[in-house]
Amino acid sequence: MADALTPTKQQKFTFGLWTVGNIGRDPFGEPTRQGLNPAQIVDLLGQCEGTYGVNFHDNDLIPIDATPAQAAQIKKDFKKALRDNGLVVSMATTNLFSDPVFKDGAFTSNNASIRAYAVQKCMRAMELGAEMGAKMFVFWGGREGVESDATKCPVEAIKRFREAIDFLCEYSISQKFGYKFAFEAKPNEPRGHIYFAVTGSYLALIPTLAHPEMCGVNPEVAHEHMAGLNFVHQVAAALEQKKLFHIDLNDQEFGRYDQDFRFGSANPKHAFFLVKLLEDSGYSGARQFDAHAYRQSDYEDVKEFARGSMRTYMILKEKARRWNADKEIQGLLKQINVEEQLLSKLVRRFSPGNAKKLLNTELDRKRLAQAPLPYEKLDQLTMEVLMGIR
Repeated sequence: MADALTPTKQQKFTFGLWTVGNIGRDPFGEPTRQGLNPAQIVDLLGQCEGTYGVNFHDNDLIPIDATPAQAAQIKKDFKKALRDNGLVVSMATTNLFSDPVFKDGAFTSNNASIRAYAVQKCMRAMELGAEMGAKMFVFWGGREGVESDATKCPVEAIKRFREAIDFLCEYSISQKFGYKFAFEAKPNEPRGHIYFAVTGSYLALIPTLAHPEMCGVNPEVAHEHMAGLNFVHQVAAALEQKKLFHIDLNDQEFGRYDQDFRFGSANPKHAFFLVKLLEDSGYSGARQFDAHAYRQSDYEDVKEFARGSMRTYMILKEKARRWNADKEIQGLLKQINVEEQLLSKLVRRFSPGNAKKLLNTELDRKRLAQAPLPYEKLDQLTMEVLMGIR
C-alpha cells in the first residue's frame, strides 16, 4: 500500500535518457557500463515505481548520423516502450554542444552558417519532440560562451541568441506545437565562461524577447551551486515572476565541477528548503532528475539511484509538511513576522498622500532594533525536523 513516502505519478518525476543511460565515462576514464538503447532505458525506468516520464535531447533518441530507416525503427521501438511502461515524454531539447561543429557555440557562433544550422537542428528537434508528445522545450547553451573575450563580442552574442529564440518561437506557433520554452543557465563547463551564467540572466532576457509569454526558465541545482549561489533563491525569483516552467533536480558540492549527484545526497538542508518552496508554492510542472549514478554502479544500482532520487524528494516533502504543522516553529514565525497593516498599506503603493503620512509617522529605530529574532532556535528546530526527532 502506498504511503506518504511512496513516489507517485502525480509528482511528475521524470528522467532524461542521458541520466539513467549514462555509461560512466568521465574526462579521465572510459565507460564502466554498457550502453542501453532508448527503449531499454525506458524499460529500466518502468521498473522504478513512481516514474512519470522520460525526456531527451534529439541525439539521445536519434543518433546524429542515423539513416531515415534507422530513425523510423528507433522511434517505433521507443513509442512501444513508452506505451508498455505507461510513461510520457514531457520535455525535449536539442544537443547543441557535442558535435565538433558547435566547438565555438551554436546560436552565438561567429559563423552565420553554423548559427543557421543550429536553428535548423532545433526546428527538427522540435518536430521530433512534438511527435513524442512533448509540450516543454529546454535550451541549454553548453557551448554558448568563450575562453577569451577577444574571440567574440558579448553584446553581439546576446543579440544573436535573442534572434534565434524569436525565430524558433514563431516556428513553434506556425506549426501549432504548443511549446513553452525554458532556458537553463550554467556559469562554466564545458566553456570557460558561458553566456547567461545564472537563472537571473535569463529572467532579464525574457522580457526583451518577441514572445516572452512563451518563455521561462529551467534552473538546475548543480549549476547554481557551482557558482556558490543559493539555488532556493534563484527558484524563488522564477516563481515570483511566474517563469518557473521546468526544473532540474540533482545535487552538487559547492565550488566543484559539475557533479550531478543524486538529489539531496550532498546538501540535504538546501534540498529541504527547495522541496518546501516547490510544494508550498503549488508548482505543478515536471520535476526532472538531471543527475547520474556513481561511475561505480551497475544497472541494478542505477535503478536504486533513480528510486532514491524520487524517495528523497518524497521524504523531504513529508519533512516540509511536518515543519509547516509544527506549532513551536509556527509560533516562532508568527513572532518574527511582525505585520502592521497601516504601515504596510502606506508603503505598498506610492501616492502623495501616503508619502506625506509616512514622513509624519514616528518610527523608533532603537526600539525596532531591540525586537527579538530567535533565528538560532528556529534553525535548530528545522534541523531537528530534518534529523527525524520532531
